[in-house]
Amino acid sequence: MKLSLCMIVRNEAANLPACLTSVKDVVDELIVLDTGSTDETVTIAQSFGAQVPHFAWCNDFSAARNASLKYATGDWILVLDADERLVPEIVPAMQQAMQQPNALVINLLRAEVGAVQSPYSLVSRLFRNHPDVQFSRPYHALVDDSVMQLLQQEPQWQVLSLPQIAIRHYGYEPSTIAARQKLDQARTAMEEYWLAHPDDPYVCSKLGALYIQIGDFTQGVDILRRGLRSIAQSPTPVVNPQSSFAPILYELHYHLAIAYNRLQQPPTAEQHYRSAIQVPILDCLKLGAYNNLGSLLQAKGDLAGAKAAYEACLNIDPNFAVGYYNMGMVLKASGQLMESAAQYQKAIALNPNYAEAHQNLGVVLLKLGNILEGKQAFLRAIELHERQNSPEAARLRQGLQQMGFRV
Repeated sequence: MKLSLCMIVRNEAANLPACLTSVKDVVDELIVLDTGSTDETVTIAQSFGAQVPHFAWCNDFSAARNASLKYATGDWILVLDADERLVPEIVPAMQQAMQQPNALVINLLRAEVGAVQSPYSLVSRLFRNHPDVQFSRPYHALVDDSVMQLLQQEPQWQVLSLPQIAIRHYGYEPSTIAARQKLDQARTAMEEYWLAHPDDPYVCSKLGALYIQIGDFTQGVDILRRGLRSIAQSPTPVVNPQSSFAPILYELHYHLAIAYNRLQQPPTAEQHYRSAIQVPILDCLKLGAYNNLGSLLQAKGDLAGAKAAYEACLNIDPNFAVGYYNMGMVLKASGQLMESAAQYQKAIALNPNYAEAHQNLGVVLLKLGNILEGKQAFLRAIELHERQNSPEAARLRQGLQQMGFRV
């Protein structure tokens, strides 16, 4: 069973070595399609033995990805971006799934490193080298449309999903988060496609979320609601995790909840968070909805409800540092100070640079009478806030001085 890696790149010299290292002993063929690099990207790819065809960039990610597929000779195709790494522990499960005679697509779980709200996503990046499996959409390109059409024509094919983390994506780290110019480029590309396909629920979910991100709530809510109406009118029901509409439905509800919360409409936000949680997708994909629901419930004084939401987060992912931090917050608000401190310490154990966790641990420790440890926690918080150029550092320093501490 031959496996080909297909990538599209441009000026990825900093990321490409780690990406290719993660797959070099797994795939049988490396295809790195270059779209106009001016750095050492091409040389690096060639040093790994990759084919490096060139493609004139045309502002269409699907066109570039489909161009890369033409060079693949493997039975299966794995698609990665330069800021992604294949997790070695997933390889046996991948190989076993590819042996399934009717498997067409194997959805892979991707960890979004540095993303606080939604630390996991499910991506259709491993698929059979079938001539009818092609990417579509100029931005956020994916093969799902062609797969749906193929399943209707040849129903023997199956779409599988692996529940273990397969890919680590580093695009959410502070140093690589998109600048405003990149957001504007994304909006332009998606708007052009959306104007031609105004009822496409996937584009509605992505473009609506982008409008919410940049603060255009009216437009964002309108587009997200259009996506919901489109799914409701679709003849394809959302009944199981294999439905292509299921993750889209989750995203629509999730981003509507964020929008309504920012619009100071918490009851409507809560309704959408709860609707998102009910969508039949992998539980780990719902962490953002559970976590935000907990924050919303805590804000309205429903501490028991908030605690239940955070418990759900931690049951799904025991390594979710934000979940422990938020659990610490709700326990502190409930007067359970020792229990609260323990939760902050768990968050810090998972993320030693969690400034807010150190800060709130300091508050709890001082209230418990642990003056020395409390001061140390505050000093650590100040140090971390200063690294982030946060004004919170000066505020904390002043507060400690007013309490009589030498800082």
